[in-house]
Amino acid sequence: MELSSLSVCEIVMNCNLVGVLCLVQSKKRGLSLEEKREKMLQIFYESQDFFLLKELEKMGPKKGVIAQSVKDVVQSLVDDDLVSRDKIGTSVYFWSLPSCAGNQLRSVYRKLDSDLQSSKNRHAQLVDQCQELKKGREESDEREKAVADLEAVEQNHNELQIEIAKYRDNDPAAFEAMREAIEVAHASANRWTDNIFTLRQWCSNNFPEAKEQLENLYKEVGLTDDFDYLELVAPVPLKAVAD
Repeated sequence: MELSSLSVCEIVMNCNLVGVLCLVQSKKRGLSLEEKREKMLQIFYESQDFFLLKELEKMGPKKGVIAQSVKDVVQSLVDDDLVSRDKIGTSVYFWSLPSCAGNQLRSVYRKLDSDLQSSKNRHAQLVDQCQELKKGREESDEREKAVADLEAVEQNHNELQIEIAKYRDNDPAAFEAMREAIEVAHASANRWTDNIFTLRQWCSNNFPEAKEQLENLYKEVGLTDDFDYLELVAPVPLKAVAD
């Protein structure tokens, strides 16, 4: 089916309209963050004045930076020390001078250059140290034999450690540590027993009318008539354990 002359004109017009829309959209491409930062810095450099945030939000759109993003862009410049900020009274002012930015960049450059030189010096020291450590470690029959002997000694040491672990329960040092721990526990238990007797005596002296209730309470918590100090059984002689 052939297209009429009117249909062809409509197609041509629509194509032209699409091309124009694409061109307009490409021109309205949003600025990148770096481009926004440059635009806002231009405001400061051109005026060399002090501004409130609301003033910057009005001036930003004239440079292509929408008002809603001015605050974040200015804050990023403040964080990078490209814009100064200070509070005077209840108002916060922002400013930046080309000379200040230059000084800040030069300061950053000097620091980075100093760090670079330090890194180069450290690298040279490590290279020299590596070369020194390589001396006397060249591959040779003598070195291979020494490495093999070392590996044999390490293996023998590991085997002996495993063998010693089998007799750990009969280790005199472990037994002595256990005996000392028992003595400490025994002294602690009797100290608390003494505290309990002292507390019972205090309750009896201050609450004689509640004697029956107190006795019932003692029984409930396990303080029966056979409650008394612990006696430490004579420890097994260390020599007997060793034998």
